[in-house]
Amino acid sequence: MAKSKSVFVCQSCGAQSSRWTGRCVVCQTWESMVEEVGDIPVAKAKGGTAAGASGAPVRIDAVGQQHTERLSTGIGEVDRVLGGGMVPGGVVLLGGEPGIGKSTLLLQVLASVAAMGAEVLYVSGEESAEQIAARARRLGAAHPNISLLITADVGQALSAAKKHHPRVMVIDSVQTLRSESLVGYAGSVGQLREVTAALIDYAKRENVACMLVGHVTKDGTIAGPKVIEHLVDAVLAFEGERGHPLRTVRALKNRYGGTNELGVFEMGPMGLAPVDSPSRLMLQGRAKGQAGSVVAATCSGQRPVLAEVQALVTHPDAGSMRRVASGTDSQRVAMILAVLERKAGLVFGRADVFVNVVGGLYVDEPAADLAIALAVASSHLGRAVSDELVVFGELGLAGELRPSSRAEERVAEAHAMGFAEVVAPLHAGIKLAGCTHVGTLSQALDRALR
Repeated sequence: MAKSKSVFVCQSCGAQSSRWTGRCVVCQTWESMVEEVGDIPVAKAKGGTAAGASGAPVRIDAVGQQHTERLSTGIGEVDRVLGGGMVPGGVVLLGGEPGIGKSTLLLQVLASVAAMGAEVLYVSGEESAEQIAARARRLGAAHPNISLLITADVGQALSAAKKHHPRVMVIDSVQTLRSESLVGYAGSVGQLREVTAALIDYAKRENVACMLVGHVTKDGTIAGPKVIEHLVDAVLAFEGERGHPLRTVRALKNRYGGTNELGVFEMGPMGLAPVDSPSRLMLQGRAKGQAGSVVAATCSGQRPVLAEVQALVTHPDAGSMRRVASGTDSQRVAMILAVLERKAGLVFGRADVFVNVVGGLYVDEPAADLAIALAVASSHLGRAVSDELVVFGELGLAGELRPSSRAEERVAEAHAMGFAEVVAPLHAGIKLAGCTHVGTLSQALDRALR
């Protein structure tokens, strides 16, 4: 064993230094260097005797195709985000704010897997067995194939796993476990690396699907260094607004599937219920005939979702000139406002502009540009957009509208939800049935606000 020594490790990015500094030289974060003692392990690549593992290069066309067996969670929305289900030996990191429903979701997943005859192990370093069991009974997830282990020692967790041989193991949460081989508190960079590396090593060797719960910091990132996200096979973000029933799961990284899928749930008294029609949920309670309201045809992976975009433009006496965006990128909104002023002649001056995507959904794709622009213009002019209209399209700085991917699916979803007209850019020179095509922002404003 290497001799232990004291090092200072950045709690934000994991950078190391032999001496303390007030600011990390790598990520520039202030007051993030913490002294740690012990040997920080480096995760070893798993490969065994696979082609290329010996160090000798092989031709890529000579490497055989490996069939990846999937273990369904029994919950379609989770399987969708994972790319078809959990992979034995795969390690998934699920991040989300405290109280958002991470433990609830995982208990429901474990109950579904257990109901299919699989043994599962739930390791918690935060709650007591009584608390977890009470929640499981409330959710109807107290299946006898689920075993509970309350510990903050990763060694005890792995010993129990080797004894019970589960097919699925959940760690809630990885920040609460620590290894006795390192000196340092649970949640520190060194401990997080050691714990994560040990869990990954066990999952790969024993072919166990492992799910790790990760806390989220105030800026919305998973607590701990990015190296943890690099080590695991998939990173899922569990998102939602407090006081709103909508919850979404999206993949930020997935070695076994795509990263553009979205799982949608509705939180209720009996836990999380998958939502088959997110568009219907997003448009519930929509007030019609109101200025500043536009329906956007967004797309998350293979799934089109209709969402209401609202805007409010006010002219206070003080002229605070606030720009507030909720559910979308504020920098994108600022760019759209600049294009509206320059290309459409709408002067906002010292007006306050508020933009909100209703329903708790976060929309960050450029295809929502046209909906945001029309909502702001509608509120500014006091003229309502037709309730039968759906729009999508990316807005360029010259005021032109650029085509968006999966246009056919967006149009089909709009018509399936009962909307009569869709305004969109010309898609690859092809005119879509039931769609009004426009080429510029001015044309879109004339069509929507006539």
